[in-house]
Amino acid sequence: MRSAGWEAETRNLHVLTTLLQRLGLHPSGQDADVRRSLVESLYASPASLTIGAVTGVAVGLVNCTLSPSGPVRIVVALLCLVATLRVVSAIFFHRQLVRGTAVASRSWEVAYELGAWCYSGLLGLMAFVTLTGSPNPVTHMLSVSMATGYAGGISGRNAGRVQIAIGQVCLTLLPTALGLWLQGSTGYRVLAVAMIMMVLGLAEISSTIHRIVLQALIGKREKSLLAEKFKRLARFDSLTGLENRMAMQMRLREIFEHNHKRNDAVTILWMDIDRFKEINDSLGHIIGDQLLRNVAERLNEVVQDRGRIARFGGDEFVIICPDMDRLTAAGLAQEIISYFSHAFDLGDNQLQVTASIGYAVAPQDGRDMDELMQHADLALYEAKRGGRNRATSFNWSFKERFNRLHEIETGLRRALDCGELKLLFQPIIDLESGRISACEALLRWDHPILGPVPPSEFIPIAEGMGMIESITAWVLRQACLAAASWPDDVRIAVNISPASLKSAELPANIIAVLLETGLPARRLELEVTESIFLDDSGQTNAILRDLQRIGLRLALDDFGTGYSSLAYLRSYRFDTLKIDQSFMAGVSANAEDRAIVRAIGSLARELAMDTVAEGIETADQLHHAQEAGFTDVQGYLFSRPIPLDKITGLIAAGPLQLGEHQWPGRPVRSRIV
Repeated sequence: MRSAGWEAETRNLHVLTTLLQRLGLHPSGQDADVRRSLVESLYASPASLTIGAVTGVAVGLVNCTLSPSGPVRIVVALLCLVATLRVVSAIFFHRQLVRGTAVASRSWEVAYELGAWCYSGLLGLMAFVTLTGSPNPVTHMLSVSMATGYAGGISGRNAGRVQIAIGQVCLTLLPTALGLWLQGSTGYRVLAVAMIMMVLGLAEISSTIHRIVLQALIGKREKSLLAEKFKRLARFDSLTGLENRMAMQMRLREIFEHNHKRNDAVTILWMDIDRFKEINDSLGHIIGDQLLRNVAERLNEVVQDRGRIARFGGDEFVIICPDMDRLTAAGLAQEIISYFSHAFDLGDNQLQVTASIGYAVAPQDGRDMDELMQHADLALYEAKRGGRNRATSFNWSFKERFNRLHEIETGLRRALDCGELKLLFQPIIDLESGRISACEALLRWDHPILGPVPPSEFIPIAEGMGMIESITAWVLRQACLAAASWPDDVRIAVNISPASLKSAELPANIIAVLLETGLPARRLELEVTESIFLDDSGQTNAILRDLQRIGLRLALDDFGTGYSSLAYLRSYRFDTLKIDQSFMAGVSANAEDRAIVRAIGSLARELAMDTVAEGIETADQLHHAQEAGFTDVQGYLFSRPIPLDKITGLIAAGPLQLGEHQWPGRPVRSRIV
């Protein structure tokens, strides 16, 4: 019976082991936990064990009184000794268990097992010697009743260790059944047979209860393991093994709650892997994950016990360093950056990776967790903005720039709806006739709090926010509406952002605006910069071709300052080249600038392109533009950007003249604005 019980228990423990292996945890320690729980169940109720011992001793003493034979007295004496030892050991272990100092070791299990078997065997032996050596039926009844009652109770109480329970049942009932059979009478022998059947029934009951107890313990342990695993998943990053964002924030909050030092309470270093997205996109996420694990290992090697590292998310890592001043933080940041100078060996790939770090020190840079985190993030942004592969300490000027950026982002969302955007127009003068041949539409924004915000500042922000398309659509509509009221020979020029040129909807939107305003396509000129050619995508090329097929004029703005290539002029056949004002600013004093201006003018004539000299502010600059053969000029010498009503009046006034210099065939009139 004991062997069968052990086999059943072994099978159940194997099931538990398999489950724990699926959880990714070592099984041997978990078997020990379940076994420990089963052993503790043996000592869980010293009161019931005491009641059983007292009852057995009492029955034995009564038997000694009614049948004072030598064997009965010897058995009862041994029974009293074993019962006393069991009660004392059970109470001692239970008190330790309550205090949390008990260790349910194998020795305690063996002690209980030996005590249980000795006590059960003595009960069975007492029944046997009473049945065979005493003619008193009262002692027979007491012994048999005690044996059967104890066997029934013990099959449930000790079912946690099934071999003990079944062993006790056998040691108690089998000697009793033998004694009944040897009595010889029919009634006794029927009772002996019934007792044998009881042994089988109680063995089955013990096995069933044991299985139920074991499954309950397995379920409890499974829940405990799952809770532990989820707790770990909630606090640790599964990829790198580092603490995650939640754990880092909890740790930082605890530091701020318990650390009230006035200076250098804690330093936060926020690190970001430079161009990690490019690595992921080009080599795949598997290589990216390997890189993140290697980065975590290197950070652990560098930081060691100087701080706690957490993966904040993606390729960002945060290092919390209590009691670290700014100078020490700068040294640690530089150590990390230097450590990254060694290539990462990732199988077949060897990657040279750099990192950017921003750090902030409390309480100088922030007096609470959220503020310090934000300022470390701002310092990281400045490090990346400054060229990457560097460490930057927080400066309060970063916060001012961030607040301004936030105001601009917030304001842009309402600028269109609230009418804060407006268009100004700057005339482009035809050098041959003196007339205004075109007007450039220039976007302006008066922020209600910040005041005038230059386009060079808010346009890149609008591109990053995804608002540039809606702003471009508004500018095109307003510009075409204005140009529709001008003479037919005056064009409108609109700057198009490179981000807008990536939208396949741009040609259709322009056609819709032209149809709505009635402006002919030839009177709309779109100005683009050479930066569009950095994105050598088929989509950008297709959009430029579509715009030309519509009949629009294309102007290449700021020519000569960007990524100039004569191949652009051959591939796209621009209608107009606009030379950047930086060349015209130095044309009077710089021979190189004069040579470049003349070369561009000659090139444009050979390609049958119009040319516009921007930034004309003096008569001498105007003279050099004429000598270079430019067809048009633009600048403050003629007019600053002005509102629609003024530009309309300027167009209606006719050809412009400058001082005493008369445009060919025109009377002397000055229309300088």
